[in-house]
Amino acid sequence: QLQASGGGLVQAGGSLRLSCAASGRTFRSYTMGWFRQAPGKEREFVAVIRPIGSITYYKDTVKGRFTISRDNAKNTVYLQMNSLKPEDAAVYYCAASGRSSRSDNYFKTTAAYDYWGQGTQVTVSS
Repeated sequence: QLQASGGGLVQAGGSLRLSCAASGRTFRSYTMGWFRQAPGKEREFVAVIRPIGSITYYKDTVKGRFTISRDNAKNTVYLQMNSLKPEDAAVYYCAASGRSSRSDNYFKTTAAYDYWGQGTQVTVSS
């Protein structure tokens, strides 16, 4: 089970930190991702952190502004979002995957994930 939190209303240029708390003893072995979905649009990849070496990947438009991290002791994954833009506004979802793949791009797709959080709304005012 995944529980996302930390969304809210922020002005453009501001920051938010999203958290996703996971239940279960195998959190450290899961690939964790953040996705977002704006009204009328498909859910899209934002960031992912792999279990081994905490390797990270980002959507091009958030590189340098967003940082994904994990705390395995707390079973929590974070998304620090800085320099927010109006186009970042969406419902943000965390997701967990216990699958293995040689392709890191696989984990940029929604199909790779078995578990999803309930979503947290991020609104950015211009």
